[in-house]
Amino acid sequence: MTTTGQSRRPTTLRYLLKLSRPRFWLYLAGPVVVGVAYGASSVAELFSPLALALFAYFLLPANVFLYGINDVFDADVDEENPKKERREVRYGGDRLVPVAVAVAALLGVALVAVTPRVAWPWLVGFLLLGAAYSAPPLRFKTTPLLDSASNGLYVLPGAAAYATLAGGHPPALAVAGGWLWAMAMHTFSAIPDVEPDREAGIRTTATVLGEGRTLAYCGVVWLLAAATFGLLDPRAGALLLVYPALVVVWRATGVAVDRAYWWYPAINAVVGMVLTLGGLWRVVRG
Repeated sequence: MTTTGQSRRPTTLRYLLKLSRPRFWLYLAGPVVVGVAYGASSVAELFSPLALALFAYFLLPANVFLYGINDVFDADVDEENPKKERREVRYGGDRLVPVAVAVAALLGVALVAVTPRVAWPWLVGFLLLGAAYSAPPLRFKTTPLLDSASNGLYVLPGAAAYATLAGGHPPALAVAGGWLWAMAMHTFSAIPDVEPDREAGIRTTATVLGEGRTLAYCGVVWLLAAATFGLLDPRAGALLLVYPALVVVWRATGVAVDRAYWWYPAINAVVGMVLTLGGLWRVVRG
């Protein structure tokens, strides 16, 4: 019995890691880094216990929470999704996944308990939207436009990090710009799932619009995100213009979206790095 347990444990851990989408870990942890860079007032604050706790939670447990709920309630849909055969995992009813999701949720609640009150709306908002996106009865992911709008949840970790260190809420323009960016990013990522979702009877913004109009939607929303950030800081607005520009590039060159989609973790990491360096420069100079 001991040997069997030991032989199964690595497989289980690998499964949970793959379920958490390591390629996309920075989609939640990255905004925390940006929020810390702009919320900190000193170099020491960049590495404060709360800053590190927020980064650690949104690097792994939050991804297990978010994607675990998604996979449990998408089990039927994912039977026809080719992504689950290669880069992701297909949930097969393993009871470990709901347990892991529950533990990750409890860790999120514990994080709320140790952070300043000003950060609570952002953390609670992430937990509520993260669950409501995939889980009934709301299941926003099956309602066109709401599936896109609800994915502003990806900006909430950054807002929580900023609020924790700065002692106040982040600028409204930064939240609005980040929310718009996340809306477009989510909808772009839904394009490769259009056919599997249609076969499963799932309605999303992408299935309703089709690939061409969905790309146009993403381009417009990303342009709005750049304009919103531009009102806050023209340099940030100029940086965000890379996203609508890339939509034009993919369309003009005929690059398949399901291929370009896998390049975005690197693209987003570079853009996030530039934003972070701007915040760090402010801290160092200060």
